[in-house]
Amino acid sequence: MTNTSSGGPLAVSARNLTLTLGSDAAPTKILHGVDLDIAKGEVVALLGPSGSGKSSLMAVLSGLERATGGSLTVAGADFSGMDEDGLAQARRGRIGIVLQAFHLLPTMTATENVATPMELAGSEDAQARAKAELEAVGLGHRTDHYPTQLSGGEQQRVAIARAIAPRPELIFADEPTGNLDVGTGEEIVKLLFERRAETGATLLIITHDKSLAEKCERVLTMADGLIVSDTKNAKTVAA
Repeated sequence: MTNTSSGGPLAVSARNLTLTLGSDAAPTKILHGVDLDIAKGEVVALLGPSGSGKSSLMAVLSGLERATGGSLTVAGADFSGMDEDGLAQARRGRIGIVLQAFHLLPTMTATENVATPMELAGSEDAQARAKAELEAVGLGHRTDHYPTQLSGGEQQRVAIARAIAPRPELIFADEPTGNLDVGTGEEIVKLLFERRAETGATLLIITHDKSLAEKCERVLTMADGLIVSDTKNAKTVAA
């Protein structure tokens, strides 16, 4: 595995990463050659205005979108050489994703929403692991409830449980509090940091909230498809 300048292992290593969408006749360049290393276990915030490329970068780093060019290694896997099927296989077990929209399946209970991805990956103890993770996020009493029976904050707790239950090496969170009120959002952030600390995963959070960014070890800022600043926070990571 590639090493950081300080000698530690990397969770993410990207070089000259580009992303171009649209047709050959009318291409739109989204990422313009991103270089980025994220150390294993690091907690990183990604800031930037709308249209700066934050969500596109997360999509590429998490394997949801294939880079157009450059090299990318994520949790020891060479993403740059994979097709869409290969990326889907590589994400499984390595990467957990929490989005602003909760993306829970409405016909499944909280337990089923958390367990189903693990079952599809072949885990024999998926139901037990799902219930244990729901307990850990404070929803032990809501395991058999459907998304429509849960508040927004509870639905995001289910989404966090779904992302973390397989014990991925990396967790990507794109505006995880965007659909929540301030108080509930603070609870979700605290929970996300607590579960990350428990599991030791690497965490990358896309956010517009500078107070949330200050809770992270490192803050990246994007503009026009490039990382334009990379700073370390003096504060200890929130837990």
